[in-house]
Amino acid sequence: MIKYLYIGAGGFLGAIARYALSSWIGHGWGRNFPLGTLVVNVTGCFLIGAVMTLFTERMLMSSQARSFICIGFLGAYTTFSAFEYETSELFRDGEQFMAILNIFISVVLGFLALKLGDYVARAI
Repeated sequence: MIKYLYIGAGGFLGAIARYALSSWIGHGWGRNFPLGTLVVNVTGCFLIGAVMTLFTERMLMSSQARSFICIGFLGAYTTFSAFEYETSELFRDGEQFMAILNIFISVVLGFLALKLGDYVARAI
């Protein structure tokens, strides 16, 4: 149960960080291109790459700290970083086909689901 509290606290802060950074960038540079989302996704990927390497290879961190930072904060900051990390792990494990399939299916099905949701919401 305590693990869920760590994840929730990290998620609370990660969601706020995502919104604050994306909004700040949108106000400063305009919204013609989703630069705020791009920056959040790229920085989230950098952070999950650095943090997971540090936590698994260089530092001994408690499971609570990993839950707070990786699952909670970074999970709420951007799920794109988790997608990229998992795809990277597939490549690392020699599962190139599965990695490419994950990329293709995630992007195509995600877009189709978005359009279907839009269609259903408009049809109601």
